[in-house]
Amino acid sequence: MWLKSEDKEIWDAIIGELHRQQEKLELIASENYTSPAVLEAMGSVLTNKYAEGYPGARYYGGCEWIDVVERIAVERAKKLFGCDHANVQPLSGVPANMAAYFALAEPGDKLLGLTLSHGGHLSHGHSVSFSGKWFNVARYKVDKETEMIDYKMLLDLAREEKPKIIVAGASAYPRTLYFDKFREICNDVGAYLVADIAHIAGLIATGLHPSPIPYADVVTTTTHKTLRGPRSGMIMCKEEHKDAVDKWVFPRLSGGPHMHTIAGKAVCLGEALKQEFKDYQKQILSNATAMADEFAKCGYRLVTGGTDTHLMLVDLRPKGIKGIDAEEALDRAGITVNKNAIPYDPEKPNIASGIRVGTPALTTRGMKEDEMRRIVRFIDKVLMNIDNEGIYEEIRKEVSDLCSSFPIYKDYEEFLNATAK
Repeated sequence: MWLKSEDKEIWDAIIGELHRQQEKLELIASENYTSPAVLEAMGSVLTNKYAEGYPGARYYGGCEWIDVVERIAVERAKKLFGCDHANVQPLSGVPANMAAYFALAEPGDKLLGLTLSHGGHLSHGHSVSFSGKWFNVARYKVDKETEMIDYKMLLDLAREEKPKIIVAGASAYPRTLYFDKFREICNDVGAYLVADIAHIAGLIATGLHPSPIPYADVVTTTTHKTLRGPRSGMIMCKEEHKDAVDKWVFPRLSGGPHMHTIAGKAVCLGEALKQEFKDYQKQILSNATAMADEFAKCGYRLVTGGTDTHLMLVDLRPKGIKGIDAEEALDRAGITVNKNAIPYDPEKPNIASGIRVGTPALTTRGMKEDEMRRIVRFIDKVLMNIDNEGIYEEIRKEVSDLCSSFPIYKDYEEFLNATAK
């Protein structure tokens, strides 16, 4: 009620984004919708408080309630994932990875990560990232035939490169990550194992994907994506690495933690401890399977032939379509995806031969298998009729009708009216 009168321009932009989220189908695999409780925590008076340090050891006074919030977040993370130690202060996934690497290695040490175009992440050693500039990087790839990680090939590469750290994690790899196999490889070459579970944290927390906790030296994650919390990060580690990790998070890489965001993390971690969250994660997987099956029925090639997780990569080359063109066409029809490189992609990353699609956000809205199949048919109709404004308009109407049946917030109109007061 204050923002609208104080800053109408920002208010209008926020309401515009709210309508965009409500009225379009969100298939970007890294996006989700938080609960109203998380939104409330994020907009609380906790944003006013500086709290450098850790609970019980702050550099500012007046942190008694701040300590309560952070301790709750830490204990919930430890309970949810079964880890020895959790640090909930990282501002996002990249700073979490930065702290993890520097806790275990020195600048110039060798880092072995999955190639970006094969499903890895910028922070796993790409040249434009801090990880590629401050570490000596070697990269592993997926097998050209199966498009999956070949652990024997990875072992051979690790023996050749002798890295200090091996990163197990991905942002566009649709198959199970076998952390026990990564651990065996690390043991063989004397490397530390860092597991980046940003995309699959919700699946891991509910036992639907193997956990890295017994195997990795340090585990990093974001807290949005499948965890469905605020856009932020978190680190978990074995007790022996606790002091090094904590020192790299604070004071070496950050000052005052964002306590309103940590409160949002605490709320989402509490939600994730409930049975309803496990049911939600199961539905994410069921929806992804249904979507993958329907893509195959419509004649699309999926990288690796399918999915074990919440996401899939669609290779558009057999259809004669580039990723950038598909992204733009679908957006005009009310469907949001991202162009994405596929393994051994002949196109530049800003063009790409594929699109990445995921089911977390749609599942949050309550959609199930029938809706997934219907959405794939929407996608197919748009992509088979690129630049056909009549088809775009037809699908926009179908999308609007579907979205109105599955509002992000149950009382969407009441939510809008309340925020407008």
